[in-house]
Amino acid sequence: MDIKALVNTTSKAWAMPILANLHAGVAGRQAPLLAATGASRTAFAQSMDHLISIGLLERNPGHGHPLRPEFRLTPRGVSAAAIAHRIQTVTGEEDRDLLRRSWTLPVLTAIHRPSHFNDIKRNLQTITDRALSQSLKAMEGRNWVQRHVDSAARPPRPTYLAVNTGELISRVTASEVSFLG
Repeated sequence: MDIKALVNTTSKAWAMPILANLHAGVAGRQAPLLAATGASRTAFAQSMDHLISIGLLERNPGHGHPLRPEFRLTPRGVSAAAIAHRIQTVTGEEDRDLLRRSWTLPVLTAIHRPSHFNDIKRNLQTITDRALSQSLKAMEGRNWVQRHVDSAARPPRPTYLAVNTGELISRVTASEVSFLG
């Protein structure tokens, strides 16, 4: 998976939990997936439509009632679901809210080694300064990211590094996601 695909996948809050649950064996119908994820119907439907539009999910032909369709992972979806499942296994239930934010996973992927703000921004191409700053602050507050300021440098330059749960997630994603050069 490349970083653009990860950014696109995580742009909907419930996409990664849906993929993780499908990988874990939850039936590919709305009711079991809704129960497993805890999403609202509207957000769930938007995430499902998004996963279908980017080619990670498809309707299972010949199965399910038209009003209660069944879904299955595409070949690309199988690998994305495996990554989502591994991320879910290294985090606790209390961390899932932060994982559902759009930029959390891409930023953690970008800081698997110490990185400066502009390096992270360069790797994530479409992120705004404000979104990156807010994402880093939220993860610092959860103690997933450590900020170190090199005061000897002129001007002082902060360096960001994934730690604790953030480091576990970063290890999973960094080994699976490639950055475009």
